[in-house]
Amino acid sequence: MARVVVIGAGLGGLAAAARLTATGHCVTVLEQAHRVGGKLGTYARDGHVFDTGPSLVTLPQVYRDLFAATGAPLEAVVDLVRLDPAVAYRFPDGTGLSVPGTAPEIARALTDALGAGAAEQWTALLDRAAAMWRISEEPFLRRPLQGVATLARLARNPADVTTIAPWRTLRGLGERQLDDPRLRMLLDRYATYSGSDPRRAPAVLATVPYAEQTFGSWYVRGGLHRLALALAERATGHGAVLRTGSAVRRVLVEGGRAAGVEIAGGERLAADVVVSGIDAAALYADLLPADRRTRPARRDLGRAAPSLSGVVLLLALRGRTTGLAHHTVLFPEDYDAEFDAVFGTGRFRGAPRPVADPTVYVSAPDDPALRPDEDSESWFVLVNAPRHDPAGGVDWDEPGLAGRYAGEVLDVLARRGMDVRDRLRWCEVRTPADLARDTGSVGGSIYGSSSNGARAAFLRPANASPVPGLFLVGGSSHPGGGLPLVALSAQIVADLVGPA
Repeated sequence: MARVVVIGAGLGGLAAAARLTATGHCVTVLEQAHRVGGKLGTYARDGHVFDTGPSLVTLPQVYRDLFAATGAPLEAVVDLVRLDPAVAYRFPDGTGLSVPGTAPEIARALTDALGAGAAEQWTALLDRAAAMWRISEEPFLRRPLQGVATLARLARNPADVTTIAPWRTLRGLGERQLDDPRLRMLLDRYATYSGSDPRRAPAVLATVPYAEQTFGSWYVRGGLHRLALALAERATGHGAVLRTGSAVRRVLVEGGRAAGVEIAGGERLAADVVVSGIDAAALYADLLPADRRTRPARRDLGRAAPSLSGVVLLLALRGRTTGLAHHTVLFPEDYDAEFDAVFGTGRFRGAPRPVADPTVYVSAPDDPALRPDEDSESWFVLVNAPRHDPAGGVDWDEPGLAGRYAGEVLDVLARRGMDVRDRLRWCEVRTPADLARDTGSVGGSIYGSSSNGARAAFLRPANASPVPGLFLVGGSSHPGGGLPLVALSAQIVADLVGPA
């Protein structure tokens, strides 16, 4: 039985704690905040309740496997429901597309909304994505990344290389297979699931819409934060000790390996294994000595493009919206201008800025647990944004910026047919600077590093660090961000540590 310290009670840290305690290890989880969940947070005021991070669960089997491996099944601890429709889209020309929750109905919806040929082209693209999924799921998502060795295994079959097309971007794949600009816009959006730019992200990200439309989009009644609470209960039920309000100041390295942690205030906890669930950039920059072993990891992090961040508006509204979907996406006239502004490229090279005409994402669950009464709604509104970078980009702490920009986003909603300004009880604004402070993510980058560039996956920090006994989980490490991948990172780490 190993003594394990887990840094961070986000989904990755909690999933690792649950798996490691279930196999007999002695686990202590340290969380700097006063509640669990990390980016899967919650906010409540005047009876309005909001998830402040992810708003849906994809690949639910990953969480079913996690809960089955550690005790009672997932459905015994949370009420998981499939969304139908999954999302309603509105394109710049005014066309609406409501995507059903089951794959067989999607083709009919595409034909009805976008005309003849749209369904056939989208289906052909997802067939290609299904082949990508079969090739990449096991070596890239469920195993430790082994750099060139992983690529070498893929290269043994030239047909697999052709299918994955590592030289092609997601945008390039869309231009090759989709004639309708609205379909290409729809595909581009999935790059943002990893905080990336579709013009630079790899074509293999087409597996994201494939997985979403094949395995469904799911919601946890009462809010997704209940998933974090269920994982915390699972870990503590197996004996894990959970300490909130306990910020880790550094990882102790003795005899060449991780030997525990030092908490702010000077307390030391000895450990045989340390699992870090915090942002990998913060781990390597702030908690570890800058010696020759960690130099390559810090170099790779420096080369990787940080992921995008976001500005969130939590809207407490009077009244109900007729026909409101659980998720609504309102596309802009110029998607490229959005990515240029967020990443400081193209027309805004070197000068990232808040997006003037952003894509707007609205999550508005029809869930009585999230509103004070039947005549009200709680909206989570998200727009993509550059990370907090006072030195070389946007200073989201600039006085007045958050309020001004929130007003601009409400104006954009109004122009696109969802004017709620006269129904507004109050609006809580969360910027990338707030995300950085609340979760420890550097600059508020939601996913750590982006998938921009053909080598991006191999610049993402490995689950086994170069310091023996130190492992990484969570969205900033392999295999990436998003609820299912975070849980898979915990499974990889639990397998690396092994049973007690």
